Amino acid sequence: MKILIDADGCPVVKQATQIAKENNIEVVIFCDTSHIINSDYAQIITVSKGADSVDFALVNEVKSDDIVVTQDYGLAAMVLSKGGKAITQNGMIISDSNLELLLTSRYESKKARMSGAHLKGPKKRTAQNDEAFVKSFKSLLCVD
Repeated sequence: MKILIDADGCPVVKQATQIAKENNIEVVIFCDTSHIINSDYAQIITVSKGADSVDFALVNEVKSDDIVVTQDYGLAAMVLSKGGKAITQNGMIISDSNLELLLTSRYESKKARMSGAHLKGPKKRTAQNDEAFVKSFKSLLCVD
């Protein structure tokens, strides 16, 4: 098992890496050239900028039982199809049982934006979001 992190805009890279390090689990962080990420533990893979370039690099590396940290439901769908597990930055575990609803919501939001609607952005990140992520992430790893 490895932890793969879609790090472009991910606020829990440090938490995920620290928990993985404490449990001796390999971490691979994916980002594009517009981000500079450093880690004394994780392997960093930097890809060129481009639509979904990080997603495709990550999904090409994922194996069965790997855990992927991402907020991208499309990437999560590809991860699940390869036998991996996916978790969002807020601790929501994405599975076959909730994926269809998430993808439908994503599609409807994109359709609304394309027709000129202005949707609210995400709420400001809180300590509770970080706590929820850590709790769910540890449960996926089966650690305390």
